[in-house]
Amino acid sequence: MDVARWKSDPCSFFADGVIVNPETGRPFELYPAQERFLREALTVTPDGRLPYSELLFSAPKKSGKTALAALATLYIILVLGGPYAEGYCVANDFDQAQGRVFAAIARMLSPRGGESSLAKITASKIEFPSTGATITALASDYAGAAGANPTITVFDELWGYVSERSRRLWDEMVPVPTRKISVRLTVSYAGYEGESKLLEELYRRGLAGEEIAPGLYPC
Repeated sequence: MDVARWKSDPCSFFADGVIVNPETGRPFELYPAQERFLREALTVTPDGRLPYSELLFSAPKKSGKTALAALATLYIILVLGGPYAEGYCVANDFDQAQGRVFAAIARMLSPRGGESSLAKITASKIEFPSTGATITALASDYAGAAGANPTITVFDELWGYVSERSRRLWDEMVPVPTRKISVRLTVSYAGYEGESKLLEELYRRGLAGEEIAPGLYPC
């Protein structure tokens, strides 16, 4: 495994076919906007940290947002996270408890529906025996997140987080300063004005800064 090369260029991890597209059995072919986002967001700084702790990728429906979130999660857990890394995939108020991103990760790890050589997969948790790392699916009404120590947390379709309980979960799952790698990734289409205060607040935070790449803002 060429971990040093993967850390210097995250897209090389996907090109090498460590994780393959379950629909084709071949390495993922990323769009230019996805490549730029992944390189800007996931290339570590000289001190071994990520450049931003808050990430937003916003794009139209059916444009590969779920796949990008799944790939970013696997890259952080497998390449950057180290021993006992913790990933969390949070479903919105209108989604099932498992969520699309978690389901996509499970398919990528076992593309033919059999057992994965990398992980043990259950309905709501993926465990990597070699490092002790985990990826857990959380429902938006999950009440036990207070003890989480996330390496990465993914919020999918933030326009659908409209309840007070999902707001509390958002506030709970902030990146933690005690981890060298800790990031919160949001993938969402734009939604409608007044639909989700969370998403509107995140857009305003991003627009107040310098745009780095399509869909990526430092917050």
